[in-house]
Amino acid sequence: MTIDQLQAAAANNLWAAITPEIALGVLALLLLVLEMLLPKARHVVIPTCAIAGQLGILTALALNFTASPYLDRDTFNGLLHHSRDGQYLRAFFLVSSILVSVLGVVALAKQKMPRVEFFHIVLVVTAAMMLLAQSANFVLLFVALETITVGFYILVSYTRSNPLSLEAGLKYLVLGALSSAILLFGIVLLYGVAGNPNSLGSTASPMSYAGVRQFLEANPDNFLASVGIVLVLAGIAFKIGAVPFQIWIPDVYQGAPTPVTAFLAVASKAAGFAVLLGLLPVFQPYAGLVTAVLSIMAGATILFGNLAALTQHNVKRLLGLSGVSHAGYLLMGVIAAQTVPQAVGAIYFYLFAYLLASFAVFAVMTHVAGADDAEQNLDHYADFAKNRPYLAGVLAIGLGSLAGIPPLAGFMGKLMVFIAAFKAGLYPLLAIAILGVVLSIYYYFGWIKAAFFSSWRPPLASVETEPATITATPVGFSAGLALALLAAGSVIFGFFQGPVAAWLLAR
Repeated sequence: MTIDQLQAAAANNLWAAITPEIALGVLALLLLVLEMLLPKARHVVIPTCAIAGQLGILTALALNFTASPYLDRDTFNGLLHHSRDGQYLRAFFLVSSILVSVLGVVALAKQKMPRVEFFHIVLVVTAAMMLLAQSANFVLLFVALETITVGFYILVSYTRSNPLSLEAGLKYLVLGALSSAILLFGIVLLYGVAGNPNSLGSTASPMSYAGVRQFLEANPDNFLASVGIVLVLAGIAFKIGAVPFQIWIPDVYQGAPTPVTAFLAVASKAAGFAVLLGLLPVFQPYAGLVTAVLSIMAGATILFGNLAALTQHNVKRLLGLSGVSHAGYLLMGVIAAQTVPQAVGAIYFYLFAYLLASFAVFAVMTHVAGADDAEQNLDHYADFAKNRPYLAGVLAIGLGSLAGIPPLAGFMGKLMVFIAAFKAGLYPLLAIAILGVVLSIYYYFGWIKAAFFSSWRPPLASVETEPATITATPVGFSAGLALALLAAGSVIFGFFQGPVAAWLLAR
């Protein structure tokens, strides 16, 4: 490249466009500096600094939400595309990160583990998710996705004194490496065919979304491109926990620390769907293939998740498998988005409702869990409403929203996605989804029953062991405020979606 070309490329690197991501990176480094400079007795302020810093970044993003001069622009020579959906996802990941940090303070207080590194990795992973949601190039997509995955390798096995956590980390590492290889192979195939100088439609970079879209439009029946698309979808399916790439979900969700499980269940899943929605316009010339693959995947995911969750007694595994079913509902929305533009907004509202409900439930679980939080069973919630009514109330609202019970936000999220699927004519998938909702009521309300209604047990003399009991951690101010906001959000957005839904559904 000539000097003029390099200068032109550098001029397109608008660093101010990624100010939130840079701020998160600086904050992550600042935490490590504080750990070195502050005496060990003062390290307790570092998590507070992490949470306060993230709140400051979220506030700045909110103030500049629709007034950013970079909206609807490509920067960094086409690596990034800034849109209002990207702004929404930035805020989504920041809120998730803040909640994970709040839960991390509660969970790490029960463990003799390093604390600063936990918040550092959470910040780095969050910044990578924000970049991933705005990617417009397969190079950035893969680099950002692998940054997220490597961070989760560490977070999942963070409780290294717990064999289940180490096992979960190893399984996530092995299966994550396999999924990355599948995804990379798919990207390489697309790059190979789109970058072939003898191919039609190769005027843009073959690694950019625009370049691949041009090639697919000019070559609608290319076999290698079809294989590449299927492999890319398969690689992303692992990240969202869709069948047949869901095998890691129960063990990893159980073994990971509860805040990390929440991060995986909400933010990582949302990142996967952000990628899918970003790739829909790219793969639109092969819409028939994409619809066929995702339809089979969605139907199987809904059925498997709900049927497998019916017999679960460990609540972390139960939430993991129920999360598989939620991935199926969202996949149905992704399919509908190919013909119904409003389905994209429905997916984002569903994810928002899922965030509120999931973090409410995981926050309660974080307080109920003992030092070994991998072993959390329904028996631990016996007489829960009588002993801890505040936590029990939040748990009931969160589970009711996940089940899709009106008038909670989860019901409205499902309703919006189902309406989009109906408009798109996805009647068989819609029937499967309704069946899945009916099945889910059994295990969600089984948990509520365990918390609110006393069950008869035989006298202790006639049983070998007494049911395990755990003393719930007292709810501090920050965690109590987070619980109240999450529960209130599920109720308020169930009754009144207002400008949020209108803004999301406007296309």
